Amino acid sequence: MAIREDVLVVGGGIAGVTAALAAAESGAQVRLLSHKKSTLRQASGLIDVLGAIGGVAPIADPFAAVDDLPDGHPYRVVGADAIRDGLDLFDGAVGDAYAGAHTDRNALVLTHGGTIKPTARYPKSVAPGLASVEKRTLLVGFAGLTDFDAPTAAAHLGAAGVPFDIDGATVPFPVEFRDDALTTRFAKALDGDESNARTRLVEAVAEELDGHERVGFPAMLGDQNESTVRAELEDRLGAAVFEIPTGPPSLLGLRLEDLLYDALDEAGVRISSGNPAVSYEASDRRIDAVLVDQRGREVPYGAEEFVLATGGLVGKGIDSDRESVTEPIFGCHIPHPADRYEWSEREAFGAHAFARFGVVPDGDLRPVDESGGNEFENLRAAGGVLGGADTAREKSAAGVSLATGAYAGRRAGEEATQ
Repeated sequence: MAIREDVLVVGGGIAGVTAALAAAESGAQVRLLSHKKSTLRQASGLIDVLGAIGGVAPIADPFAAVDDLPDGHPYRVVGADAIRDGLDLFDGAVGDAYAGAHTDRNALVLTHGGTIKPTARYPKSVAPGLASVEKRTLLVGFAGLTDFDAPTAAAHLGAAGVPFDIDGATVPFPVEFRDDALTTRFAKALDGDESNARTRLVEAVAEELDGHERVGFPAMLGDQNESTVRAELEDRLGAAVFEIPTGPPSLLGLRLEDLLYDALDEAGVRISSGNPAVSYEASDRRIDAVLVDQRGREVPYGAEEFVLATGGLVGKGIDSDRESVTEPIFGCHIPHPADRYEWSEREAFGAHAFARFGVVPDGDLRPVDESGGNEFENLRAAGGVLGGADTAREKSAAGVSLATGAYAGRRAGEEATQ
């Protein structure tokens, strides 16, 4: 017999979590299925709503720019109200750990590559380093940590014309690790003040401070005790201290994952993880159950309503080979040029067609087939599995996941409980 819920969400990233939270708010009994750990640990931890159109950035007010997006873009399907709904759900889930909810306008965040990124929500630990704050700034990197070269990042930002003096310095990390040590190992050393790490770090940075009013470190100022570590460094250095988002594995992404999954627990959402959804059972164009591979045995998970939030090409929610592009669980239609050479552009950062591949939704986010009819009456899609958005080029991935996740989850919950 199938395990049965009101709403079943397939996918454990931002879109899936948001859909599950929205469905639970409607009073529905919700289960979230997640095969592997989410891609959040590979992400910056920033919540980008819309930072660029046509590759041109930065956009100051993402809400004002929605109408400039092409027809078929997920934001045009669900509307600006859904973006606000998704952000409201996010703000409620993360509490005071994130900043940015006070305005519709994007903030400008310094990145580890020496660029400025427009974003709608950002961790509280990042806030003191915003590019709009005109304070003399020191970036600090650690010897042997190749992911962040502070002098190079500072030089790039200075050349980009940030409205403040910025310098970079490289210091030894106060605890010696193997060359292949993970970022989390550095963070835990500061968490527990291993080998008097905080004092030794303050002493090393103080030699480089020279009147700088704020100091930026790669985001590894503690794993569980970031606020304590940062407050101590600020007090002892006499300068504001902030974290700079880094590449994977991302401490900011890991912290966000913890916050979102804690919110699922508080909302009463059941979570099943570790096994892939591989197929489905359906009758009369309605899905009855999703089949999950558990050690070679297909176990059915049933529901009244379903949300597909498995991600795009990167998240493996969409598969491709040299001949075709497919959605592997429900077989939803994904339009794409028959000629594979039309999938991409010559320029590395061009407007690649493959970046916009995904299922095509109707006005209620239900995937449609090749003829324009609904694939299934009780299936909605959210996040990266939707087509029509080049989220990397637009800097909109998290926002699309929040907006469509909130819309799809809320509609699924309403339909299941009516």
